[in-house]
Amino acid sequence: MYNRFSFLQRLLINVIMLLALAGFFKNGLYIENFTTGILAALVLGILNGILRPFLQLISLPLTLLTFGLFGFVINAVILWLTSWIVGAGFQFASFGWALLISVIMSVINAILSSYLVRNNK
Repeated sequence: MYNRFSFLQRLLINVIMLLALAGFFKNGLYIENFTTGILAALVLGILNGILRPFLQLISLPLTLLTFGLFGFVINAVILWLTSWIVGAGFQFASFGWALLISVIMSVINAILSSYLVRNNK
């Protein structure tokens, strides 16, 4: 049986990841404070639940042509849109930074999900 993170667990993981990545990549990602990080993670979770499935569906041909790599672009678009919604307290220096952060977040989420599945067997 495959177990998934609950919304609150995913929110906490995303807050920690975003704050850590903002500290590590100071030139590429700016988060004003912890509260803004929580707001950004909340908006990101909502957009991932509502908008991401639609974007994945309409970009399916591109995703197939790129062997799934276009999924990172979709994740970057969601992050970029999150920064637009949250405002000046959560900003990327460029779309390239959003793409890099989305790749790193995807890898970390995959590792954490794999760890959860392995420990619940």
